[in-house]
Amino acid sequence: MGEDERKKIEEIMNGLTCPKNFACAQSGFERLCKARDFGLESFLDCLEEKPETCNFALAFGYGYLCQCPLRVYLAKKLKK
Repeated sequence: MGEDERKKIEEIMNGLTCPKNFACAQSGFERLCKARDFGLESFLDCLEEKPETCNFALAFGYGYLCQCPLRVYLAKKLKK
């Protein structure tokens, strides 16, 4: 991960309140929730078993969308 990516991640984290205390960042982004990019700019398809327990999950149709800005950035820019 380059310096630009690190700065962007820090910027996102500074503007965000995370109920999980940024557990993803503390793991070096090795432990991420299950989500996949499906083409929407600010959302991911949430693939977690119990998405309703996540503050960033948005019920949509028969599934859930992830709207965590950090998770979206990681999926779209870093392909994680």
